[in-house]
Formats: sequence, C-alpha cells, structure tokens
Amino acid sequence: MSASRMAATNSPSHLSPLLIAARSILNTHMIRILGTIFAGLLGLAFGSFLNVCLSRWPQGESIVQPRSHCRNCDHTLSWWENIPLISWLALRGRCRNCHTRISWRYPLVEASIAALWALQAWQSRTIWDWGSLDQDLYIFSSPNAIVCALGWAIFLWSLLALAFLDAEHLWLPDRLTLPGILLGFICTVLQTRLNYNMTSWLPPPPTLAHELAASALRCFYAILAAALLILLIRWLYKLIRHREGIGLGDAKLMALLAAWLGLPGALLAFFIGILLGAIVGVVLLIKPSATSDPHKEWSATKLPLGTFLCIGGIISALWGQPLIATYLHWAGF
Repeated sequence: MSASRMAATNSPSHLSPLLIAARSILNTHMIRILGTIFAGLLGLAFGSFLNVCLSRWPQGESIVQPRSHCRNCDHTLSWWENIPLISWLALRGRCRNCHTRISWRYPLVEASIAALWALQAWQSRTIWDWGSLDQDLYIFSSPNAIVCALGWAIFLWSLLALAFLDAEHLWLPDRLTLPGILLGFICTVLQTRLNYNMTSWLPPPPTLAHELAASALRCFYAILAAALLILLIRWLYKLIRHREGIGLGDAKLMALLAAWLGLPGALLAFFIGILLGAIVGVVLLIKPSATSDPHKEWSATKLPLGTFLCIGGIISALWGQPLIATYLHWAGF
C-alpha cells in the first residue's frame, strides 16, 4: 500500500463515525481534566491574593504595596515563602524570622478557593462539551461561555471573601457586593444567550431579543425581591426588639445571590444560612462560655449572618439545582 493511500485511510474523513465520536469524547474528557487542574492551581494563586485582601482591606491598607510581609515583625517574605499551601507547610505554620504562629486562615482560604474553582470548572460542561466531531481538538463554544465561567469564578471568590470578612469583622464591603450584583446581572443575560444557542443554532433575532429581555427582567425582579426580604426582616426585628439586628450589607448580599442564582437559588442559600445560624445560636445557648464575655447575654451576641448566607450561596451555586429538584419532587410538585 502506498504512503498516500495509508495517509488517506488514517485521515479523519475515512474513520468510522463511532471511532470519530470516541476520539472526540476522549479529547473533551482530557481537556476537561486539564482545565480542572489548571483552575485549581489558579485558585491557589488567587486564594493567596485573597489572603492579602482579607488582611489589608479592614485596616485600610493598599493590597499592592508593600510586599507580603509578616504582620508581627514586618519580615518581607521571599519568593519561596509565598508559595500557596506549600510555604505554610514548609514553615510549619510559623514565621521564619520571629516564629510567630501563622493563622490557619491562610492555608484554609487558599485550599478553599482552589477546591471551589476546580469544582466549578469541572461542572462547566458548556465549555468542554462543544465542538465538531471531526476535529482532533475541541474549541471553546463562544466568548459567552468563557465570560460566564470566569464570572462564576469571581462570584465564588467574592463569596468566600465576604464570608471571612463578615466572620472576622462583621463587614460586608460595598466594593464586593455592588459590582458583584452588576456582574451577576450581566452573566445571567449572557447565560440565557448561551442556553438559547445550545438549543437553536440559528435563532430568529426577534425571539432571542425577547428571551434576553425576559431574562433581564426576571433577574431584576429576583434582585429586588431578595433585597426586600432582608429589609422586611430587618424592619420586623427592629420593631420587635427596638434595635438593629441585620445590617444593610446583608440585604446587598442577598441581592448578589439573587443576581447569580436566581430567586429560588437565593432562597435556598437563605434557608441554608438561617439553618446554620440557628445551629450556631443553639450551640451558644448550650455553651455560654463560647462567647467572649461569659457575663454577656447570649442573645446579644452578634452572629455573622453574611457568613452563613455565603456558605449557603456556595452550596446553592454548586448543588442548588439538584437540591431544589429533590425538594420539589419530595413535596409532590
């Protein structure tokens, strides 16, 4: 057999449809695995950056200058002391210069961002599952898919940042919540366009415009309803207890959750957050010594509702749809 004939026989056009499909699935699966690993490694780097933000934002310091340093002795960290997770383990959780213990928050934040981004990348099938069966490598379906995936990564990063800031400082900064609401609104509309293209390759422009407008309107109503829910609870609490119980930051956080998760997803996050808060409240009731002041009334202890809502938001973002579907099935809907 001649070389030209052998090349023609091995070309993609002469392969059986089953073999072509198998090659395409294998390529997609490998790219998905590599993409997940890359997202996890990138999450470690951005988790390290988040630690800088968590340490400096509450103090009003710049996150750019000075270089990373020990908060106790101002020792400037060398490059090998700045490797996410590995440096903390190598230093055994202590500063190399003054031997002050380094908080567990640093490796916890880095590992959490890495895990969340890896999970989010693995679940983003709209990135990996598009392509032509006669191509050796799949390509990204559209810029919309990439923008949405990056947007969700930022959303998870912001939720973890807000969770730690509220837990440590009872602070939900507008610099995270307000831009997050806008980004969530944009990504929701882009996701509608992406989902529409997955079911219709050449959608009639008027129909697509109608779908985008309806999606934008639903997202706006969800944001408004979620914020009003917290404001109503805040007003009722103040009416009954004659003091502030919930901050305005929590209302903005709920609006952020609704912008990304929709109203059902935001309500699921709210339910999970309230449940977690109730569990912590019961623990404080049973063990009053857990509070900083044993003589202080446990009911006056300020609980970081935003932290619980963020945890609920992360759970809803990753597993919200099956949880809601299971509940609706269980409830008989």
